[in-house]
Amino acid sequence: MDLISTWWFWALIGALVVLLAVVVWWRQRRGGQVGKRFRGIAVDTLVDVIVPSGMGGEIHLDHVLLTGKGLVVLDIKDVSGIIFASDRMDDWTVIGRDRRFTFANPQPSLYDRVAAVRSVVPDVPVAGHVLFNEQADFSKGTPREVIQPQELLALYRLPPKDELRTLVDAFRPHWERLREESVPLRDHAPD
Repeated sequence: MDLISTWWFWALIGALVVLLAVVVWWRQRRGGQVGKRFRGIAVDTLVDVIVPSGMGGEIHLDHVLLTGKGLVVLDIKDVSGIIFASDRMDDWTVIGRDRRFTFANPQPSLYDRVAAVRSVVPDVPVAGHVLFNEQADFSKGTPREVIQPQELLALYRLPPKDELRTLVDAFRPHWERLREESVPLRDHAPD
């Protein structure tokens, strides 16, 4: 190998190492943000998992939280702008700074996800919410099951440690059963 080829080889190796370091850092940061997002309300979380639907199929869950009040299924919508929505509307409309778009009402699929979790762990309380960020403006009315971060924190704030320990001990076997029935989305191979 001549000097120029050797230089290019080591430059390429160096670039790959830097790229790998950036990817690892980004994944850790992203995971940390999820953890921070639910600190104060969740003892444990499942993220991007597939569980049995209870009707012979499977269903994807964005997030499931183990809280002091039971399990909470969350569908997270990162949407900013004024949102025109109601329980009976098939499509919800978002008017943002630079665009307008619609998306399907997320409530029916949330109800399916909650039902799936209840079919796996029928003896534990299971709630479901569609979580929107703080930039989502529902000034014309907020549909059922729609929640924003401050409301989520207020509703599911962890109780004092002694009370939490008792509750979590009661919920833990059900949580472990759900964990055993779930498959990480990245590991899921469709039939």
